[in-house]
Amino acid sequence: MRSCGLETVQVPWCKAQLTIGTKKTEPVQSVLAKRLEPDNIHIGPSDYVPWQRDNKVCFIRLEGKLFGDVPMDLELRLSVEDSPNSAAIAIDAIRCCKLALDRGKGGVLYSVSAYFMKHPPKQFCDDDGFRMTEDFIEGKRED
Repeated sequence: MRSCGLETVQVPWCKAQLTIGTKKTEPVQSVLAKRLEPDNIHIGPSDYVPWQRDNKVCFIRLEGKLFGDVPMDLELRLSVEDSPNSAAIAIDAIRCCKLALDRGKGGVLYSVSAYFMKHPPKQFCDDDGFRMTEDFIEGKRED
């Protein structure tokens, strides 16, 4: 995320709340064991901020209770250069497109899109998207 708008997200597996910076909500929802209510999740904003150039910044806040109901807060700031992260995904997606072309397949590659893209035509959880993409690479799936 390229901005620092913060919202609170309930994280069921650790009985905590995650505060993260609005647009990328669906990809995050898709990897949760149980979808969160819209009022309990907010990912973003992801507008371009000129002075950050190719840098992405993410703020994460966890709030929860430890043993004996002792309150716990954790705040994290992650800053990464965006291009190298995006390049690897783009290269793998292009390789899959080449496989499709070699197999005479055209159109949407749903499995590949589900794993590599933020907003695929059909959203699947990451684990399913990964398995579907592996199956596509191995020739077990056509899309």
